[in-house]
Amino acid sequence: MSALRFPDLPPSEPQGADLLAQERSRTTFSVHDLSNYLYGEEYLERQEKFLGLIENEPAFDKSNRYFLGRTERFAALRYEVIGCYAQTEIGHGSNVQGIETTATYIPETNEFELHTPYLTACKWWIGGLGKAANHAVVMARLISNGKDYGPHALCVPIRSMEDHTLLPGVMAGDIGPKFGYNTTDNGCMWFDHYRVPHISLLAKYSSIKPGSGEYIKPPNSKLSYGTMVLIRASLVGYARIGLAKAATIATRYSAIRRQFVDKDQPKKMGKETIETPVLDYSMQQYRLFPIIAAAYACHFTSKEMMRLYYLNIKNMASGNFSLLADVHASSSGLKSLTTTMAAASIEECRRACGGHGFSSFSGLPLLLQDYAPNVTWEGDNYMITQQTGRYLFKSFRDLVAKRASGKFSASQITNPTLAYLNTYLDNPDLKCPATTPAQFHNPEIQLAAYGHRAAHMIAEIVHGLDVEKRSWNSMLVEIYNASVAHCQLILVQNFILGIRGDMPQPEGIVATPLSPAAKEALTDLSDLFALHQIHKQPGEFLTSGYIEAKHVSMMGKAIMDVMDKKIRPNAVGFVDAFAFPDYYLNSALGRFDGKVYEAYTEMATREPINQTEVIEGYEQYIKPFTNPKGLKGKSIQARL
Repeated sequence: MSALRFPDLPPSEPQGADLLAQERSRTTFSVHDLSNYLYGEEYLERQEKFLGLIENEPAFDKSNRYFLGRTERFAALRYEVIGCYAQTEIGHGSNVQGIETTATYIPETNEFELHTPYLTACKWWIGGLGKAANHAVVMARLISNGKDYGPHALCVPIRSMEDHTLLPGVMAGDIGPKFGYNTTDNGCMWFDHYRVPHISLLAKYSSIKPGSGEYIKPPNSKLSYGTMVLIRASLVGYARIGLAKAATIATRYSAIRRQFVDKDQPKKMGKETIETPVLDYSMQQYRLFPIIAAAYACHFTSKEMMRLYYLNIKNMASGNFSLLADVHASSSGLKSLTTTMAAASIEECRRACGGHGFSSFSGLPLLLQDYAPNVTWEGDNYMITQQTGRYLFKSFRDLVAKRASGKFSASQITNPTLAYLNTYLDNPDLKCPATTPAQFHNPEIQLAAYGHRAAHMIAEIVHGLDVEKRSWNSMLVEIYNASVAHCQLILVQNFILGIRGDMPQPEGIVATPLSPAAKEALTDLSDLFALHQIHKQPGEFLTSGYIEAKHVSMMGKAIMDVMDKKIRPNAVGFVDAFAFPDYYLNSALGRFDGKVYEAYTEMATREPINQTEVIEGYEQYIKPFTNPKGLKGKSIQARL
């Protein structure tokens, strides 16, 4: 029996390709130049080269990806050594200090004995561990001479290099299906007095002396934060990718999807009146344009966090730990903020695509499923903000003490956190000087609003803790909100500095300059990003005293003006500049060529249950009810 075939008919006019061509003709900047600014020419050329190889390689064929089950989609990579990082336990995630797996030094044999003393100590959620990995970096409590030195890392073999079977003393497997990320074999593992050699301990900064078991402590207790900083800083970049992919799909589709005729401002295509593209509706713009802006904001902050990470590593190698606390605190808060933003925005983009956004063929459901774990791993988003808070409150207390000592000068401040706290302490009653909507496009007013609000919240929390003697637990909501305020300031500040060209560059790197047209266009996005955050949640800005109710109304007008007149003509250009190939998006709705409905229906023809006209199981499950004996071939009307 025949498979499903759609009629060979075109979509109604105008065609999606024509609509996107019209959108692109309105762009005020060179999309290629902006892509080059974001990634560099070398990256774009390399992407194009690899794309040509991958698209023509059957092993990387994505055409049936949405129809495959977990077993069919999973493959283990054939590397000689396949590793995983085993930190999280079934009973301990964000609280690394509470992990229960032990690594006890045995001086007689110069070995460490790994052991799982409780069910809650079983390693869980470890990516690659279920079936693929043959080695693991295991975080375990280091015990020597009866003393517990807390979590340390050991690199250990877990499966045979000959036949991939688990080694004696190691038990492991896959934890089962998940909300998303089902091509990753997240695994569980536990140890039964498993011995590994002394060399297994990763001992760059701390170590155990062979034989005696003496513990050599690291020069700085926070050195272990280095790896966390790298991963959390990287997650800001991944948030940018998630935001950009979702925004690309939703924006292109919204430029093609047409709904109703706007009687006040009818849309014309040539001389013909057509239904209004969804992207022309102000509500759709208010939903999508801030997400585009957020993707660009995360781009600049991701670059800055990676620069600071490598600078900090270089400094620590020479014994300078001055950057560590600030970078660790900022990376923790930014991980929380940006991954929360991205997960919510991907879902918003899915909803903005209407019913078709619910289809896997849009690419958005799978994107959401695979992105969702980012809000939990590497520190739960509500827990790790406490690390940011502790740093902010200590900085505030130290600054107040220095100012009171009489030996303080503002010229001594090089830390941006201390700079905005000091500005607040100079004038805690500062008021916004704006009197018109247009004045809110001034970046100095935007930065003052964010800085004043964050500093006010920090001051209030310190007062609550130190003067009112409130418990830390009773203030967790305020602490979380203060971390968000601090990190939103970082995003706004880096966006502004990045556009200006004032962002510090890594050593030896010369930044590609922005063209004047691209600079003006990105400034519009920066304005929207800064103002939208205030307009959406004005409460804390109003409480700080810098912003008044009348200012929120002005900002609303400024937002609508910049979206309609400035960002709307460039919307498709902004997402095109992200330079995602169709292969990468794997979305019928987000195609570069605009052939949305052609791709959508073609994907439906590949659905396995559409390969036969009559579904398997008809004879057994459907026929006995719809065509019982004696009524064969008769219609319902005939039966009645």
